[in-house]
Amino acid sequence: MILLDGKATAAVVKEQIRNKVEEMVANGESRPHLVAIIVGQDGASKTYVKNKELACNAVGFKSTVLKFPDTISEETLLEEIDKLNNDDSVDGFIVQLPLPNHIDDSKIVNSISMYKDVDGFNPVNVGKLMLGEDTFVSATPKGIITLLEHYKIPTAGKYCVVLGRSNNVGRPMANLLSQKSSHGDCTVTICHSRTTNIAELTRQADIVIAALGVPNFLTADMIKDGATVIDVGITRVPSSNSKKGYRLVGDVDFDNVAAKCSYISPVPGGVGPMTIVSLMQNTFKARQINKARIAARKK
Repeated sequence: MILLDGKATAAVVKEQIRNKVEEMVANGESRPHLVAIIVGQDGASKTYVKNKELACNAVGFKSTVLKFPDTISEETLLEEIDKLNNDDSVDGFIVQLPLPNHIDDSKIVNSISMYKDVDGFNPVNVGKLMLGEDTFVSATPKGIITLLEHYKIPTAGKYCVVLGRSNNVGRPMANLLSQKSSHGDCTVTICHSRTTNIAELTRQADIVIAALGVPNFLTADMIKDGATVIDVGITRVPSSNSKKGYRLVGDVDFDNVAAKCSYISPVPGGVGPMTIVSLMQNTFKARQINKARIAARKK
């Protein structure tokens, strides 16, 4: 069994990005600029945004966090997004979800410029992904693809089961793996809460990607020997052995599943670091797009 070390892989990618950034700065260009909007005091969101700030520092980006109270109106938030859309000093930005109940998530996501949508959630970018066109890819699926490529895990002709049908992981993941590409050419099945024969399907799979958000859902009897298992889930469960009072577990019963796998990603330290570094890759891409758009306006 080979452990898919997301932390080590992300470090390699970060170094590659940092080298490119320092070359840009040496040539007189400003650093790529990522902005994060966070609304309210959600603990998980604050932690995630903080990790993004740390990653920006590691690769040499400028990062800005705009914090708003959970009482902000939808109209005011849309105005703030419009400012970022039209600010040439901002290459890409994200709005951290979830948002308060009085704000329509879809309306907010749809208002983000497709050129600065480094989360890959804008409908235009989602559509381009479905068509196999060059676009911003959601960070978690992009990170998983990078992990598969880094470890040279073949996908062509393989059968893959994706557990979960979310718009930010399950659906784009299935699409990427089924595309005609170096990281695709899989036959893919998406399973979800209404799928009645999940275990029957996962036992046939060469690759299983677990993104249901159900702790320890995938058990050893649900996979075949030699499978590759990617665990996207991360849930806090109570633990008397931890100073924090909890431990992090994934959707995979790691202790029992790992022995049957050729490759498996851990939680934590697997997909999580790859998600963050993929956002950095998207931000660098956004910088190139922003630079070209500014140059085109000046002609």
